[in-house]
Amino acid sequence: MQTDELISRLRDQDRMAQKWLYEHYAPLMFSVCRRYLRRREDAEEALVSGFYKVYTQVDGFSGAGSFEGWIRRIMVNECLMMLRKIQPLVFPGNDQGLADKPDGFNIEAEISAKEILEVLDQLPPGYRTIFNLYVLEGFKHVEIAEMLGISINTSKSQLILAKEKLRMLLKRYER
Repeated sequence: MQTDELISRLRDQDRMAQKWLYEHYAPLMFSVCRRYLRRREDAEEALVSGFYKVYTQVDGFSGAGSFEGWIRRIMVNECLMMLRKIQPLVFPGNDQGLADKPDGFNIEAEISAKEILEVLDQLPPGYRTIFNLYVLEGFKHVEIAEMLGISINTSKSQLILAKEKLRMLLKRYER
């Protein structure tokens, strides 16, 4: 189905278009939700809430950027709200001096997607959230700081600390 036709049908609340959208995007969006939320049930709840918002707020899609990207942003926001509901995000560690430190982080180990998810699940929620937003979703530190209500330096330092923790956890998977 063409994107313009799909959006038009979604705006008309066409149930078949809603079903097609869910079947087409749910697996990908569920994986996005799972990166943020440890419990499968929480990820499923965020996914369902996110699709509800997509269906009811499709008029908010301006056509700037991809429709998939717009859906992904809704899912990420749902996950962030769920994280806040579950427990406040804690950003441990000292911000001072870390924000400008080069980290040289690079995943070269051949590990499966399941193993990557397991490693991400071992990160504290604050680290995992910043890592996902910056590395996997492509948000800038300014945007992350605004979304989470933290300073830009906190975002930068938490990313560095998350990468250091990931590096330590990934040593297990070295072959």
